[in-house]
Amino acid sequence: MDKVKLPRLIDPLKSAMKRSTYVGVYSTSLMERFVGSVIACEDNVFVDVKFLKDAQSLTYFLGTATTQATLLCQRCNHEFSHPINVEFCFSPVQGTDTEEELPEAFEPVEVNDHGEIDLLQLIEDELILSLPIVALHAEENCSVGPDDMTFGIIEPEQERKNPFAVLKELKRD
Repeated sequence: MDKVKLPRLIDPLKSAMKRSTYVGVYSTSLMERFVGSVIACEDNVFVDVKFLKDAQSLTYFLGTATTQATLLCQRCNHEFSHPINVEFCFSPVQGTDTEEELPEAFEPVEVNDHGEIDLLQLIEDELILSLPIVALHAEENCSVGPDDMTFGIIEPEQERKNPFAVLKELKRD
């Protein structure tokens, strides 16, 4: 497969009128936030995006983004490879009033003053959101098993004198 570089800014309305399909790559060197969220990642993110109009003439675009990242296991502190496959479906909006009219299947995305979207930033956001909250190996692949985990013993807290004990004594009188 040829590695065709995708444009960063795309006009979704014009692309939907033409029923455009973009298949290509974005360099991960352009995605500073994503690269900062992982230990390492592949040089490219493979993207496939289709721009369409639905039966109500709503413009939308859907697609996938695929890459491979290296994460740090929070259980054993060893690196592991994590495949990332993201599917998305967006509809461009301008202003907040049209967001309420969108069907649930479409996620709203704001267009700039020229009616364009920053597809690179959108893909980067989706990749970051797809990362696990806590990166862990599968238990069978992790070098730390349940028997290797130890937990400290919490000593009971010393009893303090209740500051309201004086009031209790006053009530008795």
